[in-house]
Amino acid sequence: MEYGKAAEKTAKAIYNMLPILLGVMMLISLFLNLIPIKLFTMLFTQNELTDPIIGALFGSVAIGNPLTSYIIGGELLNQGISLNAITAFIIAWVTVGVLQIPAESIYLGKKYAIYRNLLAFISSIIMALLTVASLGLVQ
Repeated sequence: MEYGKAAEKTAKAIYNMLPILLGVMMLISLFLNLIPIKLFTMLFTQNELTDPIIGALFGSVAIGNPLTSYIIGGELLNQGISLNAITAFIIAWVTVGVLQIPAESIYLGKKYAIYRNLLAFISSIIMALLTVASLGLVQ
């Protein structure tokens, strides 16, 4: 009996979240279709300090799944964008969700959503710099 009630409550919660989740997914799709890859090549200056910040900013807004980020990262690398910028972009793409903050705030709290995204953003820059630096040590 308890399992039936739990399943019913879970189904109801998912049903109530659907409008918010669909809205977030539509915003993400719209954003990703409006920004061409060529725009990225104009913004990156091959600066080892500013490129990861720019990459993390774009990754924070253009959220998506890891598989897609690897494909986009490969295209950006082919365009001559630095590995620091691409690494920060991929990490932020997967961990930061600026467009999801409204939905995250509703279900987890505004303070939590802002802190989590801010920490993920900062971490994406730090991890990009450390990752690329460690690759330099290996080669």
